[in-house]
Amino acid sequence: MKRIFFATLVLLSSYTVVKAQQQDPEKLHETARTFMKQGDLDNAVLVLDRANQLKPDDIEIAKDLAYVSLLKRDYSKSIDVAKSLVEKPNADVQSFQILGMAYKATAQNDECAKLYKKGLAKFPNRGILYSEYGELEFEKNPSTAIKLWEKGIEADPSCSGNFYNASKYYSQKNEVLWAVLYGENFINIESLTARTAEIKEQLTADYKRLFTGNTLADAVKKGSPFIKAVGNLFLQNSGMLAEGVTPESLTSLRSKFVLQWYEGDTPKFPYRLFEYQRTLIKEEMFEAYNQWIFGGGADSYATWAKNHDAEAKALQKYQRGMVYKIPAGQYYEH
Repeated sequence: MKRIFFATLVLLSSYTVVKAQQQDPEKLHETARTFMKQGDLDNAVLVLDRANQLKPDDIEIAKDLAYVSLLKRDYSKSIDVAKSLVEKPNADVQSFQILGMAYKATAQNDECAKLYKKGLAKFPNRGILYSEYGELEFEKNPSTAIKLWEKGIEADPSCSGNFYNASKYYSQKNEVLWAVLYGENFINIESLTARTAEIKEQLTADYKRLFTGNTLADAVKKGSPFIKAVGNLFLQNSGMLAEGVTPESLTSLRSKFVLQWYEGDTPKFPYRLFEYQRTLIKEEMFEAYNQWIFGGGADSYATWAKNHDAEAKALQKYQRGMVYKIPAGQYYEH
Protein backbone atom coordinates (compact mmCIF):
# COMPACT_ATOMS: atom_id res chain seq x y z
CA MET A 1 0.00 0.00 0.00
CA LYS A 2 2.83 2.35 0.90
CA ARG A 3 4.54 1.52 -2.39
CA ILE A 4 1.37 2.39 -4.33
CA PHE A 5 1.00 5.68 -2.43
CA PHE A 6 4.64 6.57 -3.07
CA ALA A 7 4.35 5.72 -6.74
CA THR A 8 1.25 7.93 -7.02
CA LEU A 9 3.12 10.86 -5.45
CA VAL A 10 5.97 10.43 -7.89
CA LEU A 11 3.54 10.43 -10.82
CA LEU A 12 1.72 13.53 -9.54
CA SER A 13 5.00 15.36 -8.98
CA SER A 14 6.19 14.45 -12.45
CA TYR A 15 2.88 15.66 -13.91
CA THR A 16 3.19 18.98 -12.05
CA VAL A 17 6.74 19.53 -13.30
CA VAL A 18 5.79 18.70 -16.88
CA LYS A 19 2.72 20.95 -16.63
CA ALA A 20 4.81 23.85 -15.35
CA GLN A 21 7.36 23.31 -18.11
CA GLN A 22 4.58 23.46 -20.68
CA GLN A 23 3.24 26.78 -19.43
CA ASP A 24 3.94 29.72 -21.71
CA PRO A 25 4.77 32.90 -19.72
CA GLU A 26 3.54 35.10 -22.56
CA LYS A 27 0.16 33.37 -22.61
CA LEU A 28 0.02 33.63 -18.82
CA HIS A 29 0.73 37.35 -19.19
CA GLU A 30 -2.16 37.70 -21.64
CA THR A 31 -4.43 35.87 -19.20
CA ALA A 32 -3.34 38.14 -16.37
CA ARG A 33 -4.05 41.25 -18.42
CA THR A 34 -7.52 39.95 -19.13
CA PHE A 35 -8.06 39.60 -15.38
CA MET A 36 -6.70 43.16 -14.95
CA LYS A 37 -9.20 44.54 -17.46
CA GLN A 38 -11.98 42.72 -15.62
CA GLY A 39 -10.85 44.18 -12.30
CA ASP A 40 -9.99 40.74 -10.91
CA LEU A 41 -6.73 41.78 -9.28
CA ASP A 42 -6.38 38.67 -7.10
CA ASN A 43 -6.33 36.33 -10.09
CA ALA A 44 -4.13 38.76 -12.01
CA VAL A 45 -1.47 38.63 -9.28
CA LEU A 46 -1.74 34.84 -9.03
CA VAL A 47 -1.08 34.40 -12.75
CA LEU A 48 1.55 37.17 -12.94
CA ASP A 49 3.46 35.55 -10.07
CA ARG A 50 3.66 32.34 -12.06
CA ALA A 51 4.66 34.12 -15.27
CA ASN A 52 7.32 36.09 -13.42
CA GLN A 53 8.79 32.89 -12.00
CA LEU A 54 8.95 31.35 -15.46
CA LYS A 55 10.42 34.45 -17.12
CA PRO A 56 12.08 36.66 -14.46
CA ASP A 57 13.88 38.87 -17.01
CA ASP A 58 10.67 40.02 -18.70
CA ILE A 59 10.22 43.62 -17.52
CA GLU A 60 6.66 43.87 -18.86
CA ILE A 61 5.52 40.97 -16.67
CA ALA A 62 7.38 42.40 -13.67
CA LYS A 63 5.93 45.88 -14.23
CA ASP A 64 2.40 44.52 -14.33
CA LEU A 65 3.03 42.47 -11.19
CA ALA A 66 4.40 45.51 -9.34
CA TYR A 67 1.58 47.73 -10.57
CA VAL A 68 -1.26 45.31 -9.75
CA SER A 69 0.25 44.76 -6.31
CA LEU A 70 0.23 48.54 -5.90
CA LEU A 71 -3.44 48.67 -6.86
CA LYS A 72 -4.16 45.94 -4.30
CA ARG A 73 -2.32 48.08 -1.73
CA ASP A 74 0.17 45.28 -1.21
CA TYR A 75 2.88 47.91 -1.07
CA SER A 76 5.55 45.60 0.32
CA LYS A 77 5.22 43.24 -2.63
CA SER A 78 5.03 46.11 -5.12
CA ILE A 79 8.22 47.65 -3.72
CA ASP A 80 10.07 44.32 -3.69
CA VAL A 81 9.21 43.59 -7.31
CA ALA A 82 9.81 47.16 -8.53
CA LYS A 83 13.13 47.50 -6.69
CA SER A 84 14.50 44.47 -8.49
CA LEU A 85 12.96 45.84 -11.69
CA VAL A 86 14.78 49.21 -11.64
CA GLU A 87 18.09 47.39 -11.16
CA LYS A 88 17.72 45.65 -14.50
CA PRO A 89 19.77 47.20 -17.32
CA ASN A 90 16.68 47.35 -19.54
CA ALA A 91 14.44 49.00 -16.90
CA ASP A 92 12.34 51.77 -18.45
CA VAL A 93 10.80 54.99 -17.15
CA GLN A 94 7.59 53.24 -16.10
CA SER A 95 9.61 50.98 -13.82
CA PHE A 96 10.79 54.05 -11.90
CA GLN A 97 7.29 55.53 -11.89
CA ILE A 98 5.73 52.42 -10.34
CA LEU A 99 8.33 52.22 -7.59
CA GLY A 100 7.94 55.97 -7.02
CA MET A 101 4.18 55.56 -6.54
CA ALA A 102 4.73 52.73 -4.08
CA TYR A 103 7.25 54.80 -2.10
CA LYS A 104 4.85 57.76 -2.03
CA ALA A 105 2.01 55.52 -0.87
CA THR A 106 4.11 54.41 2.09
CA ALA A 107 5.53 57.90 2.79
CA GLN A 108 9.10 56.76 2.06
CA ASN A 109 9.94 60.18 0.67
CA ASP A 110 13.70 60.01 1.12
CA GLU A 111 13.87 56.72 -0.75
CA CYS A 112 11.57 58.15 -3.39
CA ALA A 113 13.80 61.20 -3.91
CA LYS A 114 16.84 58.93 -4.33
CA LEU A 115 14.90 56.89 -6.84
CA TYR A 116 13.96 59.91 -8.97
CA LYS A 117 17.57 61.14 -8.94
CA LYS A 118 18.67 57.72 -10.13
CA GLY A 119 15.95 57.70 -12.77
CA LEU A 120 16.90 61.15 -14.07
CA ALA A 121 20.55 60.14 -14.23
CA LYS A 122 19.47 57.33 -16.56
CA PHE A 123 16.72 59.25 -18.39
CA PRO A 124 17.70 62.96 -18.27
CA ASN A 125 15.28 63.91 -21.03
CA ARG A 126 12.11 62.27 -19.72
CA GLY A 127 9.83 64.97 -18.40
CA ILE A 128 7.51 62.71 -16.40
CA LEU A 129 10.25 62.03 -13.85
CA TYR A 130 10.83 65.77 -13.35
CA SER A 131 7.08 66.25 -12.95
CA GLU A 132 6.66 63.52 -10.34
CA TYR A 133 9.87 64.43 -8.50
CA GLY A 134 8.66 68.04 -8.29
CA GLU A 135 5.31 66.90 -6.91
CA LEU A 136 7.20 64.96 -4.22
CA GLU A 137 9.24 68.02 -3.27
CA PHE A 138 6.51 70.64 -3.53
CA GLU A 139 5.07 70.54 -0.01
CA LYS A 140 8.41 70.95 1.78
CA ASN A 141 10.56 72.56 -0.92
CA PRO A 142 8.44 74.51 -3.44
CA SER A 143 11.49 76.35 -4.77
CA THR A 144 13.09 73.00 -5.59
CA ALA A 145 9.85 71.77 -7.14
CA ILE A 146 9.54 74.65 -9.59
CA LYS A 147 13.17 74.22 -10.66
CA LEU A 148 12.43 70.58 -11.45
CA TRP A 149 9.29 71.48 -13.42
CA GLU A 150 11.15 74.19 -15.35
CA LYS A 151 13.93 71.71 -16.13
CA GLY A 152 11.31 69.22 -17.26
CA ILE A 153 9.78 71.79 -19.62
CA GLU A 154 13.21 72.51 -21.08
CA ALA A 155 14.25 68.85 -21.38
CA ASP A 156 10.97 67.36 -22.59
CA PRO A 157 8.40 69.92 -23.80
CA SER A 158 6.06 67.12 -24.90
CA CYS A 159 5.34 66.20 -21.26
CA SER A 160 2.19 67.97 -20.08
CA GLY A 161 2.69 67.45 -16.34
CA ASN A 162 5.45 70.02 -15.95
CA PHE A 163 3.39 72.71 -17.71
CA TYR A 164 0.42 71.85 -15.50
CA ASN A 165 2.39 72.05 -12.26
CA ALA A 166 4.36 75.15 -13.26
CA SER A 167 1.22 77.00 -14.37
CA LYS A 168 -0.49 76.32 -11.04
CA TYR A 169 2.66 77.32 -9.14
CA TYR A 170 3.03 80.66 -10.95
CA SER A 171 -0.67 81.40 -10.62
CA GLN A 172 -0.40 80.94 -6.86
CA LYS A 173 2.71 83.12 -6.78
CA ASN A 174 0.92 85.87 -8.75
CA GLU A 175 3.38 85.53 -11.64
CA VAL A 176 0.41 85.56 -13.91
CA LEU A 177 2.02 86.01 -17.32
CA TRP A 178 4.03 82.82 -16.91
CA ALA A 179 0.93 81.12 -15.53
CA VAL A 180 -1.14 81.89 -18.64
CA LEU A 181 1.63 80.91 -21.07
CA TYR A 182 2.31 77.59 -19.38
CA GLY A 183 -1.38 76.96 -18.80
CA GLU A 184 -2.31 77.42 -22.45
CA ASN A 185 0.54 75.21 -23.60
CA PHE A 186 -0.72 72.57 -21.18
CA ILE A 187 -4.32 72.52 -22.42
CA ASN A 188 -3.11 72.04 -25.98
CA ILE A 189 -0.85 69.13 -25.07
CA GLU A 190 -3.49 67.56 -22.81
CA SER A 191 -6.82 68.78 -24.12
CA LEU A 192 -9.41 66.25 -22.95
CA THR A 193 -8.92 65.58 -19.23
CA ALA A 194 -10.24 66.85 -15.91
CA ARG A 195 -6.97 68.75 -15.51
CA THR A 196 -7.73 70.55 -18.80
CA ALA A 197 -11.01 71.87 -17.40
CA GLU A 198 -9.22 72.96 -14.21
CA ILE A 199 -6.55 74.92 -16.07
CA LYS A 200 -9.04 76.52 -18.47
CA GLU A 201 -10.89 77.90 -15.45
CA GLN A 202 -7.58 79.13 -14.03
CA LEU A 203 -6.67 80.76 -17.35
CA THR A 204 -9.87 82.79 -17.37
CA ALA A 205 -9.22 84.05 -13.83
CA ASP A 206 -5.54 84.70 -14.55
CA TYR A 207 -6.24 86.79 -17.66
CA LYS A 208 -8.52 88.97 -15.57
CA ARG A 209 -5.78 89.35 -12.95
CA LEU A 210 -3.18 90.03 -15.61
CA PHE A 211 -5.00 93.17 -16.77
CA THR A 212 -5.92 94.40 -13.29
CA GLY A 213 -3.87 97.13 -11.61
CA ASN A 214 -0.10 97.00 -12.26
CA THR A 215 0.18 93.22 -12.63
CA LEU A 216 1.22 93.27 -16.28
CA ALA A 217 3.45 96.35 -15.95
CA ASP A 218 5.25 94.75 -13.00
CA ALA A 219 5.78 91.55 -14.97
CA VAL A 220 7.35 93.52 -17.81
CA LYS A 221 9.52 95.55 -15.44
CA LYS A 222 11.16 92.56 -13.75
CA GLY A 223 10.75 89.97 -16.51
CA SER A 224 13.19 88.19 -18.79
CA PRO A 225 13.68 89.46 -22.38
CA PHE A 226 11.02 87.00 -23.59
CA ILE A 227 8.50 88.13 -20.97
CA LYS A 228 9.24 91.78 -21.72
CA ALA A 229 8.54 91.18 -25.41
CA VAL A 230 5.25 89.41 -24.70
CA GLY A 231 4.14 91.77 -21.94
CA ASN A 232 4.88 94.97 -23.84
CA LEU A 233 2.63 93.92 -26.72
CA PHE A 234 -0.17 93.11 -24.29
CA LEU A 235 0.33 96.48 -22.59
CA GLN A 236 0.15 98.34 -25.90
CA ASN A 237 -3.27 96.82 -26.59
CA SER A 238 -4.70 96.56 -23.09
CA GLY A 239 -7.28 99.26 -23.93
CA MET A 240 -9.10 96.63 -25.98
CA LEU A 241 -10.25 95.13 -22.66
CA ALA A 242 -11.67 98.41 -21.32
CA GLU A 243 -15.19 96.98 -21.31
CA GLY A 244 -14.19 93.75 -19.61
CA VAL A 245 -12.30 90.50 -20.08
CA THR A 246 -14.61 88.29 -22.13
CA PRO A 247 -14.05 85.57 -24.73
CA GLU A 248 -14.84 88.14 -27.40
CA SER A 249 -12.49 90.85 -26.11
CA LEU A 250 -9.72 88.30 -25.54
CA THR A 251 -10.15 87.03 -29.10
CA SER A 252 -9.64 90.59 -30.37
CA LEU A 253 -6.68 91.32 -28.09
CA ARG A 254 -4.93 88.04 -28.76
CA SER A 255 -5.49 88.32 -32.52
CA LYS A 256 -3.83 91.75 -32.49
CA PHE A 257 -1.00 90.36 -30.36
CA VAL A 258 -0.28 87.54 -32.85
CA LEU A 259 -0.38 89.95 -35.80
CA GLN A 260 2.20 92.19 -34.13
CA TRP A 261 4.33 89.27 -32.89
CA TYR A 262 4.79 88.08 -36.47
CA GLU A 263 5.44 91.46 -38.07
CA GLY A 264 8.28 90.78 -40.46
CA ASP A 265 7.32 87.08 -40.23
CA THR A 266 10.39 86.07 -38.16
CA PRO A 267 9.89 86.73 -34.45
CA LYS A 268 12.87 87.25 -32.19
CA PHE A 269 11.52 84.56 -29.89
CA PRO A 270 10.02 81.58 -31.78
CA TYR A 271 7.20 80.13 -29.69
CA ARG A 272 4.96 77.22 -30.62
CA LEU A 273 1.90 78.58 -28.80
CA PHE A 274 1.88 81.79 -30.82
CA GLU A 275 2.53 79.88 -34.04
CA TYR A 276 -0.47 77.68 -33.25
CA GLN A 277 -2.62 80.73 -32.56
CA ARG A 278 -1.59 82.24 -35.89
CA THR A 279 -2.61 79.03 -37.67
CA LEU A 280 -6.01 79.10 -35.99
CA ILE A 281 -6.49 82.72 -37.06
CA LYS A 282 -5.62 81.86 -40.66
CA GLU A 283 -8.02 78.91 -40.58
CA GLU A 284 -10.76 81.11 -39.08
CA MET A 285 -10.98 78.98 -35.94
CA PHE A 286 -9.53 81.42 -33.41
CA GLU A 287 -12.90 82.66 -32.16
CA ALA A 288 -14.04 79.10 -31.47
CA TYR A 289 -10.70 78.35 -29.79
CA ASN A 290 -11.04 81.32 -27.44
CA GLN A 291 -14.61 80.32 -26.64
CA TRP A 292 -13.34 76.80 -25.87
CA ILE A 293 -10.85 78.23 -23.38
CA PHE A 294 -12.63 81.24 -21.90
CA GLY A 295 -16.28 80.44 -22.55
CA GLY A 296 -17.19 79.71 -18.94
CA GLY A 297 -17.00 75.94 -18.63
CA ALA A 298 -18.38 72.96 -20.53
CA ASP A 299 -22.06 73.96 -20.28
CA SER A 300 -21.49 77.52 -21.47
CA TYR A 301 -19.27 76.38 -24.33
CA ALA A 302 -21.88 73.78 -25.30
CA THR A 303 -24.44 76.58 -25.59
CA TRP A 304 -22.08 78.64 -27.76
CA ALA A 305 -21.27 75.59 -29.88
CA LYS A 306 -24.97 74.86 -30.41
CA ASN A 307 -25.36 78.34 -31.90
CA HIS A 308 -22.11 78.12 -33.89
CA ASP A 309 -22.23 74.52 -35.01
CA ALA A 310 -19.92 74.73 -38.03
CA GLU A 311 -17.20 76.67 -36.20
CA ALA A 312 -17.27 74.37 -33.17
CA LYS A 313 -17.11 71.20 -35.28
CA ALA A 314 -14.26 72.57 -37.37
CA LEU A 315 -12.21 73.29 -34.25
CA GLN A 316 -12.99 69.89 -32.73
CA LYS A 317 -11.96 68.10 -35.92
CA TYR A 318 -8.74 70.11 -36.11
CA GLN A 319 -7.83 69.46 -32.47
CA ARG A 320 -8.41 65.72 -32.82
CA GLY A 321 -6.38 65.51 -36.00
CA MET A 322 -3.23 67.25 -34.81
CA VAL A 323 -0.55 66.67 -32.20
CA TYR A 324 0.55 69.79 -30.36
CA LYS A 325 4.31 69.36 -30.22
CA ILE A 326 6.73 72.01 -28.97
CA PRO A 327 10.10 71.98 -30.77
CA ALA A 328 13.34 71.80 -28.84
CA GLY A 329 15.05 75.14 -28.32
CA GLN A 330 11.92 77.15 -27.51
CA TYR A 331 12.48 77.21 -23.75
CA TYR A 332 12.99 80.69 -22.30
CA GLU A 333 14.37 81.05 -18.81
CA HIS A 334 12.17 82.48 -16.08
